[in-house]
Amino acid sequence: MAILSSIRQILVLFKLRIGVAMAMTAGAGIVAMPGPAPSAGQTTLLILAVLLSAGAAGGLNHYHDYDIDRLMDRTRNRPFVTGVLRRSPLWLVFFALLLLVPVALVWRYINPVAAIHVFMGAFFYGVVYTVWLKRRTWLNIVIGGLAGSFAILSGTAILHPQPTPLALSLAFILFLWTPPHFWSLAIALKKDYQDAGIPMLPVVAGEARAARTVFFNTVLLALASLLPLLFGMGWIYLVGALMGSAVFLVKSWLLVRNPTSDQAMSSFRASLIQLALFLTALYIEGGFFHASPANGVLVALL
Repeated sequence: MAILSSIRQILVLFKLRIGVAMAMTAGAGIVAMPGPAPSAGQTTLLILAVLLSAGAAGGLNHYHDYDIDRLMDRTRNRPFVTGVLRRSPLWLVFFALLLLVPVALVWRYINPVAAIHVFMGAFFYGVVYTVWLKRRTWLNIVIGGLAGSFAILSGTAILHPQPTPLALSLAFILFLWTPPHFWSLAIALKKDYQDAGIPMLPVVAGEARAARTVFFNTVLLALASLLPLLFGMGWIYLVGALMGSAVFLVKSWLLVRNPTSDQAMSSFRASLIQLALFLTALYIEGGFFHASPANGVLVALL
């Protein structure tokens, strides 16, 4: 039982759910690009590199924020807060290796551009968002949210190291998705952030104004989700994009009408549905561009 408990704490430390989401996003970038698919080995390497680098960034987030995590109900049971894991500088060495080794392998066996994107995704979450911006400005998640954009660009870079219009449009969608997703959660958990002194948007602007900002950003996201249609995406992607946008738009509008914690959580869950439909549409649409063992690897891994 003690071993199982330790494993669970390690998984919490590395924010596995976020890492899996990042890996799925990178995989969508791989299959979305037209042309011959990469090898199964390259696909596996990139997916694991994104997963491990996201884990490194998540671990750094826990390590750096242990002092404010103890002040919030949502995070007060994290392993560095409870003492289940002893906070030591050796963890920083481990996080660095967990990031740099996969990045070096991607650099060597795929290409330097994909490696840089893998590194930048972790860097923006672990350092730019967590260390530099989180405690300083409500724009923290806007800039830090570029982590998702770099994840999908790492996938597109396997086939096209030079970013294509399609790749950039997908990255732009991920950039616009993160703020309304996170601000919905921040409205629901405003007291937590207020108690910890973190200047999330609803803390500095109030729930009503934050809700309006969420809706405005969701409108921009819905419009941006149509951009890939100009660069090769077809009707399968269109259906997924429209369905996801409709769900998120409705819930974010209801949040404007009633900016309560429950409605904010409903908007937050809608953002996850929107992302899931967006990525699923890319996976299905991508199957019409190329079929290879790499696609089978993606299904098995993700």
